[in-house]
Amino acid sequence: MADEWQAMGGEADLNRDMWTHANAEYTQAHAARAWASDEITWGIFNIPERQVGVLGDVAGLDVIELGCGTAYFSAWLARRGARPVGVDVTPAQLRTARECQRQSGIIFPLIEADAADVPLPGASFDLVISECGASLWCDPARWVPEAARLLRPGGRLVFHTTSVLSAMCRPDGSGPAGTELLHPQPEVARLPSPGGGVEFHPGHGDWITILHGAGFTIEALHELYTPPGATDHPYYNLATAAWAQQWPAEELWAARLPT
Repeated sequence: MADEWQAMGGEADLNRDMWTHANAEYTQAHAARAWASDEITWGIFNIPERQVGVLGDVAGLDVIELGCGTAYFSAWLARRGARPVGVDVTPAQLRTARECQRQSGIIFPLIEADAADVPLPGASFDLVISECGASLWCDPARWVPEAARLLRPGGRLVFHTTSVLSAMCRPDGSGPAGTELLHPQPEVARLPSPGGGVEFHPGHGDWITILHGAGFTIEALHELYTPPGATDHPYYNLATAAWAQQWPAEELWAARLPT
């Protein structure tokens, strides 16, 4: 299966173009609000980290965020004493991140690179993070082994992505998800995005195979539901808040390398 994923490739250019457009249309405005927030949250429905508790104490940790976008998640970690590095393939997103750094005074390295080919030495980090960055927009058979390379022995990988169930229930790859299975599961493994990019939706069995193949032991899988009172996201049309109260639209994984 990993060989099949590896053979697909070619998503970086498409996704760079898509996120350049998204930066102008939405994420640039969102970045200022996200950088100003004091709370760490996950995903389009802002599930609080204090509710899931997957990160633990990050103070003093060397952290790399793969597919950081506008790097608000790295900024949240920096506020808690981590030493983050953000990596993204889209120059427009990184320009927005640098402007947020200038305005906030929170400064950390930002690197333009493919998340599966990071120009940094191996065994340099304690924690790899991806919040719907590389975890959704990069071939997992490429970026997961790179995450393992970047981690020190005993290091952790924590990533958030959208669920394969929501992808199978989205009409023609767009949203929002409905109550019928519209796509076979193998079809959404590499799914064209409505914005012109490419999303990756492995099933849980494929995630387990890829993670174990890179040397990780899986610690947790949180299937995320929206809390009562949540509202639909104004830009991302993955699923309605009402749908995501009944079925998990997003999920959060944690894995660790051996010491």
